[in-house]
Amino acid sequence: MKLLEEIVLTNSIEINTSPEKVFGFFLQIVDDASYQAWHPDDHVAFRLIKGKFCQQGSIVYAEEYLHGKLHKLKFLIKEVVPNRKIEFVPVSRLLRIYFPRNTFIIETRNGSCVFTASCVLRVGRLVKLLARNRLEQGLLSIRKHMKEEGESMKRILEKRD
Repeated sequence: MKLLEEIVLTNSIEINTSPEKVFGFFLQIVDDASYQAWHPDDHVAFRLIKGKFCQQGSIVYAEEYLHGKLHKLKFLIKEVVPNRKIEFVPVSRLLRIYFPRNTFIIETRNGSCVFTASCVLRVGRLVKLLARNRLEQGLLSIRKHMKEEGESMKRILEKRD
């Protein structure tokens, strides 16, 4: 019997640009200003603690609002396939139990590309049973945040082309 159930949230958006430009978008996120430009309403702070944002083994610190609360997070860049994939995990092993990974996937489609963000969460049965409404509100808020990030990236990148 599984104690924790995985919930995978995804958001995909087609962007009329190349995978190299989408990947390059992430390479330019180096400080608070560039992070806030991506999602001005929710993104607050960004620091490169070790390495670069799109470099395997790097560690980044980010502050952003999710479901109305400020979250301060440190992530390890676990896997990078240039122009195709970035996977990151929380540095905290305890947090990784409940929030095992986020992934950005970039796929080519008919001269443009599809950017897909996914977030994996693990939730216990007791939480689902006793805090169902709070959980659903939290998941809706995360989905909204992911959708807004995709739409903002599309606006920024299509304006540059």
